[in-house]
Amino acid sequence: MKQKLGQNFLIDKRVAEREVEYTGIENNDVVLEIGPGQGILTRLLAEKAKRVIAIEIDKNLIGNLRSSIPENVELIHDDALKIDFETLPKFNKIVSNLPFQISSPITFKLLDYNFELAVLIYQKEFADRMIATPGSKDYSRLSVGVYYKTKCELLETIPKTCFKPQPKVDSCAIRLIPRKHPPFSLNNEQFFFELTKNLFNHRRKKIKTTLKEFYNINLEKVPYLDKRVENLTPKQIGEISNILCDIDV
Repeated sequence: MKQKLGQNFLIDKRVAEREVEYTGIENNDVVLEIGPGQGILTRLLAEKAKRVIAIEIDKNLIGNLRSSIPENVELIHDDALKIDFETLPKFNKIVSNLPFQISSPITFKLLDYNFELAVLIYQKEFADRMIATPGSKDYSRLSVGVYYKTKCELLETIPKTCFKPQPKVDSCAIRLIPRKHPPFSLNNEQFFFELTKNLFNHRRKKIKTTLKEFYNINLEKVPYLDKRVENLTPKQIGEISNILCDIDV
């Protein structure tokens, strides 16, 4: 067990069974699992899916996994943050008990990949940020990105006693379904996400203060200048983004 890898192994089979059930896996599905750990979820996925692609970074776990997983599981010893998902066999669903330390970067990476549905276990504080709404203390650029890209649902809270070693906080199961159409129109998605990051990095400052710091432009046509980003909806941030793009920052 390597704490630096953020590994807290799921040991409650009932939780794993519900996670598989939430995903609605059918026998033609190809499923990606990130961080199979000791394989409790992997074996359940293999019973339902056509194929499971399991990426594990810890070489100490690879040997035990190889001797215990079914034939329809492709085990890859690699770093999920570094591997190009486009080089993997095409998968349509994602089910994982994510290593806590990579929750943010792996989530943003997954949001750029085309999948049908994901059921993922996160630490509760991270899950709270994913579903947070404007004005709440947990509202963040993660909340905005997840809202823009997906329909996000909190399925259940999972007690910390369901993991070994036991983490300090509870976890949550989250279901993500990518949106077929964005909830609002953007002139430039890349700029929108860059702007969102800049604004939330200075969340206690008024919008006009942050914009003056990052963009040398006339702010006359920009709305919400006296508000803070934590009180703006994703669509309102999108409005600012589109106006700045028209100004050609």
